[in-house]
Amino acid sequence: MSEPDTPRMDVPGTERPKPDGSQTAADNATAVLDDLEALRERAQTIEQERDEFKNLLQRTRADFENYQKRSQRESAQDRRYAHAALALDILPILDNFDRAVAAAKQAGESGPLMQGVALIQTQVLDALRRHGITRIEAQGQPFDPNLHQAVMQQPSSDVPPHTVLQVLEQGFMIHDRVLRPARVVVSA
Repeated sequence: MSEPDTPRMDVPGTERPKPDGSQTAADNATAVLDDLEALRERAQTIEQERDEFKNLLQRTRADFENYQKRSQRESAQDRRYAHAALALDILPILDNFDRAVAAAKQAGESGPLMQGVALIQTQVLDALRRHGITRIEAQGQPFDPNLHQAVMQQPSSDVPPHTVLQVLEQGFMIHDRVLRPARVVVSA
């Protein structure tokens, strides 16, 4: 009985033995080992590439997450300080209210007009305060270049040196930042 003709599956890169028997079993084994070694090297190369791509993916993912967090922080900070420009436009108006109230007090006026101006001034200050904008208390405080802008120095024996003697223009903070420093006269 003869064997049925079945297709033979060969390892890629190996040849079938020639019918004349010129290729020996040792040659065939060497060829298979060479092919196996080539496949191992290819597998190692592919594994290295995979590891490199995996590391690249992890770094890219971390960079993107950091970008998202930074973007959210910056967006929240922008919203927190968004009304600073409007407040800077309103502060000179508030300064004029301060001057009007001071002039009325100096003239000894206490009528309904002066009370109305003082009431409007208080309302503006309250509106600013609701949005995190507050006055910098400077009178009698030690001079702080982060909060105060010294316009001039004046000798004084009543207070220690580098103390705010007079506030020429009120300073304001917006949350934890200086919106406008207080313009002051400092003792020498």
